[in-house]
Amino acid sequence: MVKFGLQFKATLENITNVRPEGEDFRWFLKLKCGNCGEVSDKWQYITLMDSMPLKGGRGSASMVQKCKLCSRENSIDILKDTITPYNAEDSDKFKTIVQFECRGLEPVDFQPQAGFAAKGAESGTPFPEINLQEGDWNEYDEKISESVGIYEVTHQFIKC
Repeated sequence: MVKFGLQFKATLENITNVRPEGEDFRWFLKLKCGNCGEVSDKWQYITLMDSMPLKGGRGSASMVQKCKLCSRENSIDILKDTITPYNAEDSDKFKTIVQFECRGLEPVDFQPQAGFAAKGAESGTPFPEINLQEGDWNEYDEKISESVGIYEVTHQFIKC
């Protein structure tokens, strides 16, 4: 099994503690079969709440799937203890925000969507329900009378 880290990078304006919110947060991924190289054409999501048994009673994973091309059973699991917020001091730098334990799969793309949360860097104002699908998000923080935002969202995967 191989671990892959999802590294997140964004420009933060007056905001910190950008993180996925809740155990039902959906990590939208495109996955590649390690056996035949087939890449899923559709976005697939996994959550911490999902748990499927592995073949042969070897535990469970967030997702277990059979490759459409080679029929090999593969799995991916979210490592809950590796979920880390992206903070103001991380702005404009890649930081690993989650790790996935993969058996026969490799994540090749990530699509941030709804379900992120953050707080004002100076004010502490909570900002729930942040959607990063467009790659940018901004709001107005009344406590400091300034705009807050998350811009130029990008990502990469690394082997851990």
